[in-house]
Amino acid sequence: MFRHVVMWNYKKGNDASDGQKVKAALEGLKGIVPEIVDIKVHINELSYSTKDIMLDVSFADEAGFLAYKDNLDHKAAGEIVKQYTTDRVAFDYNI
Repeated sequence: MFRHVVMWNYKKGNDASDGQKVKAALEGLKGIVPEIVDIKVHINELSYSTKDIMLDVSFADEAGFLAYKDNLDHKAAGEIVKQYTTDRVAFDYNI
């Protein structure tokens, strides 16, 4: 199993309602991108956390993740994410 975790902050002027758009775009990839085993997007509601949105997506293996990175539907969702977010950090690992 391979995990891909990404976190962002909102761009100035964006908020949790925009986070819902990010969530819908990313979670909408389930069933469209065949390599995705599971995908969840969490929108932070706690004032003391340093990130606003977190993507947690699982793949069977690293090859599945690499195919996901090049998938056109993933790239389109990424463009939506970029409209509302900044300060991207990612952590990828094998389970």
